[in-house]
Amino acid sequence: MDIVIKLIMAFAVGGLFCVAAQILIDKTKLTPARILVLYVVLGVFLGAIGLYAPLAEFAGAGATTPLSGFGFLISKGVKKAVEENGILGALTGSLTAAAGGTAAALCAGFLAALIFKSRPRR
Repeated sequence: MDIVIKLIMAFAVGGLFCVAAQILIDKTKLTPARILVLYVVLGVFLGAIGLYAPLAEFAGAGATTPLSGFGFLISKGVKKAVEENGILGALTGSLTAAAGGTAAALCAGFLAALIFKSRPRR
């Protein structure tokens, strides 16, 4: 039963992120690209001040999968790298923190292009 509660919480929190983005699209002149950037920056900011970690613990994939979760991942990586490498970590931390997910996405995209007929859009 515990897994069902976790799934419901992940769905609810992830859904709230989507609802907030849809409201921003409908009620403001913000483009989807700007909203995506806003979500990443918000994730970095909330991660840096320590507010995103409790949300990620509570909601699981509902908070770590959206773009705000990517921003949170970047803030965690930078914080850890600065603690280990000093100021140079501010430049390298985000790259190493997100490298695994980025590499997986690139490999999956490449494999999909090999399996399916890929062609450029016209």
